[in-house]
Amino acid sequence: MYFIIFICFFIFQRLSELYIAKQNQKWLLQQGAVEYGREHYPYIVAMHTLFIVSIIAEYYYRGEPPLQPVFLGIFILLLLFKFWVISSLGKYWNTRIFRVPNASPVVKGPFKFLRHPNYVEVICEIAIIPLIFQLYYTAIIFTILNAIMLTVRIRVENRVWSK
Repeated sequence: MYFIIFICFFIFQRLSELYIAKQNQKWLLQQGAVEYGREHYPYIVAMHTLFIVSIIAEYYYRGEPPLQPVFLGIFILLLLFKFWVISSLGKYWNTRIFRVPNASPVVKGPFKFLRHPNYVEVICEIAIIPLIFQLYYTAIIFTILNAIMLTVRIRVENRVWSK
């Protein structure tokens, strides 16, 4: 029962983020934003979709392992951090890479301390979420895939902001 509630919440959260990103994308484009990294974005979507599928598959394959409260607590803290990141970026937050001409990078909130706090959060999330239900294969495989994906993405983003 806990798993079904959790996975429904997680899927709803991800869909909500996509909705916010779509709304922000409209605003960004109205400001003259240019999108970068389009070629790798479908791979990011595929990886995150397969991440959810893998969580569900491994959970049932492993015989419905119990919830681990410590990792659930860490996940809740990660959500609070994510909300801080999103609220700090405001209309600039997106799942895609956009740059509005003459705009400077955001330097408030967690961006005062970290260059890419949103990616730090995603790294932690990919590793922690499967551990809530002892899904070690998903945690390991998707942590590696995410590291590869973020290597590409951060390079693109750094290039965009160095112009």
